[in-house]
Amino acid sequence: MTVITATVCSRALGDELRRLRETCADLRGGQMAMRLGWHPSKVTNIEKGKARASEIDLVQYLTMCGKDIDFFEDFRRQYKDAFDEYIVQVSGNLRTLAFAESTAKSITSYDIHTVPGLVQTPEYADALYRLGGFVAEERIPAAVRFRTDRQAVLQRRNRPTCRFYIHELALRQRVGGDRIMEDQYARLMFNTDIVRIVPADVVVPSSGCVLWEYEKSLPVAFTDTDLVNVFVQDPGAIARTRLLFNHLEQVALNAGQSRTKLAEYVSPPREEYDGRGPRLA
Repeated sequence: MTVITATVCSRALGDELRRLRETCADLRGGQMAMRLGWHPSKVTNIEKGKARASEIDLVQYLTMCGKDIDFFEDFRRQYKDAFDEYIVQVSGNLRTLAFAESTAKSITSYDIHTVPGLVQTPEYADALYRLGGFVAEERIPAAVRFRTDRQAVLQRRNRPTCRFYIHELALRQRVGGDRIMEDQYARLMFNTDIVRIVPADVVVPSSGCVLWEYEKSLPVAFTDTDLVNVFVQDPGAIARTRLLFNHLEQVALNAGQSRTKLAEYVSPPREEYDGRGPRLA
């Protein structure tokens, strides 16, 4: 076992080990250590992602949880790069993303093409998946539920401090029908305590990213594409991410201005929509 700087991925996988211990082995940490012949701090540090377990450690731990060789090989593949400063995962692997959000002290994000997942309506998320074409039809309902379930972090009593910068170009992207967009605009308008709109005429040379900050762990920058998720803890990358958000704070509309801008999309001039049905007032 090697003590090392924890990453969000090592902490997520360590948390997975803790969950396996509790649900599959039905053992407390001290009991697990005793069964394995380890010092209790070894179990604690591995489960907190603060120490890299050897392959023998993982075999012993997972065997105690009743897992077979196939499970071990899959877990080992995920674990071998979990302590790197740059971690790339396939986009379908969302557990690390959910863990990063749920344990963050603050979440700051910027999107230029779409509304951020944590403030999307279910209908908008569904339409977005269908437009993308990267998720099989039968998997879309589960993907939407997962995205909606992630939003529970914003309802917690001790929710993270959040700021979502959304470029006005994202508001102009027609995701689904008019009613879907109206409902999405309304949700954003009622959340302008955490939403800031970047005006359409402001050029920001970034495709978007997220910064998660933690009470006792290093900050993590995140960016994704249709193919991969990238988690970064390199200090230089974190510094550049902070510079981006400092700039956005200067150029984005404030809360009141963002609400007014969103109201323009909720209730545009009536003549623009002749023959297209009712609109929100």
